Amino acid sequence: MEYNIQDIIEYIVKDLRIEYDEAMLLFYNSQTFDKLTDTETGLYLESSAYIYGIFQDERNFGNLFQAEI
Repeated sequence: MEYNIQDIIEYIVKDLRIEYDEAMLLFYNSQTFDKLTDTETGLYLESSAYIYGIFQDERNFGNLFQAEI
């Protein structure tokens, strides 16, 4: 899970062109992060690219829309 988080934060830094610390705060305060750290969801088993897609959807739509979460 730790590697996924690092990858996702790097995606955020690159895509949003923000500092690493700001990207960390953005991700750690997201619903996606909450679901990722909840072992009941199984989201931690997915790839970092897949999880980042969920994070992008959350940012774009203001909510999580993944049926499996």
